[in-house]
Amino acid sequence: MAANTPSTDLKEQLKAKFVGQSLGAINTPAAVLDLAKVEVNCERMLDATDKLKLSWRAHIKSHKTTELTRLQIGHERTTPVSIITSTVIEAENILPLLQEYQSKGRHVNLLFAFPLFPSAVSRLACFASQLGPSSLSVMVDHPDQLASVAAIARGSGHPLLVFIKIDANYGRAGVVQDSPACARLIDAVLAAEQEAGTCLLYGVYCHAGQSYGAREDWAAMHALAAEFAELSKVAALVRAKSPGHPLVLSVGATPTATTIQHPTLGATAETAATSSAAPTHEIERLFAELKRDGFTLEVHAGVYPTLDLQQLATHARDSSLMTYEDIAISVLAEVASIYPGRGAQGTTEALINAGCLALGREPVTDKGAVPGRDFSGWGILMPWGGLENNPTPGPEFPRVHGGWQVGKVSQEHGILVWKGSKEDEVPLRIGQKVRVWPNHSCIAGACFDWYLVVDSRNKGREDEVVDVWPRWRGW
Repeated sequence: MAANTPSTDLKEQLKAKFVGQSLGAINTPAAVLDLAKVEVNCERMLDATDKLKLSWRAHIKSHKTTELTRLQIGHERTTPVSIITSTVIEAENILPLLQEYQSKGRHVNLLFAFPLFPSAVSRLACFASQLGPSSLSVMVDHPDQLASVAAIARGSGHPLLVFIKIDANYGRAGVVQDSPACARLIDAVLAAEQEAGTCLLYGVYCHAGQSYGAREDWAAMHALAAEFAELSKVAALVRAKSPGHPLVLSVGATPTATTIQHPTLGATAETAATSSAAPTHEIERLFAELKRDGFTLEVHAGVYPTLDLQQLATHARDSSLMTYEDIAISVLAEVASIYPGRGAQGTTEALINAGCLALGREPVTDKGAVPGRDFSGWGILMPWGGLENNPTPGPEFPRVHGGWQVGKVSQEHGILVWKGSKEDEVPLRIGQKVRVWPNHSCIAGACFDWYLVVDSRNKGREDEVVDVWPRWRGW
């Protein structure tokens, strides 16, 4: 196990320090999760994949905690435990939980979802040897990576499951499905499977990261259909070379994966007929067709338990399933100074002690027809702690937005700006605690060693810390 694995002792020490305290008494900045919202977001995904008979693979890179991983895979369920990590340290830290589920008879499989590189070999081989056959999947997008696959197989004592990573028009990683390079990679993986016996071609995988730029209803669902259609073409190439080869088609980013939560998907004819117009029949026909062809359909996502402003901007789900009230993460900060009249049209600006190291520097991409009109800040203040009247993002977000927002950031400094008329300003005071909804929860959590957990179901004690979840750090 990695040297910097959070110990049980550390968790208990943190609980002794924080549990029972109010957020108003906590030193800032701090990362806060609302357990009530996290649980609902996780259950919605599990229920949707169950209803549609899709396989589910939870990405744990966003939060890097054991506690939230339990919620993502359904701690009390008996279904397979399939997860994704982007760093080896995540795999090493989640190993004890996977062993626990193995002991209870649940099949476990971890996908290391970064195209394989040699320095990861020894640690991944150690991981796989502790869990046994079929416990580790790896990602390849170039034939030369198969040397590392073979080395892990030798080190662990059994073949690896391999996903071929496809570039679904995102341009980050993966091989282009209709390219000569893709054909060569398929040949190489099948040769490693059939001749060398070092791996099994388990599936094809893509991540439509461009879906984060969706801004209209149904755009994410159309992107999901495009993801599956793209992978089906690669699957056809595999079966042309190896007839009948079983394959998992794994797709997802939080917008495309969570669009399956739409209530008309998998609904009865009567329910669908009374629902708002929705292009769900297209994706359901595609699901049925791919299942008839013998493919296993898998969706994966990672940001959905916490959500953030970036996800709110995508309009990926039915409006009843995605509002500001579903965002589970916030960054607790403190007003350090106030600058009357320094803002636009004589509005106030204020300094908080949460800059890009606490909030991240990743913007919500401006997709508006008029550049600069859509939300382009680094966070929005929650209506909390004396700011109950601060405007919240509505159904037209990110085009329509107002109130106190983080308009500028440097390392530790965040500058609050008021979007609206000076007359409507909600006053701030030095020393006031505020909570910021960040743009991207993965980045916002990265510099924190733990999450403070509150539970909004505890009426009258919504701000009381009920648990502390240590995060894993490093690679």
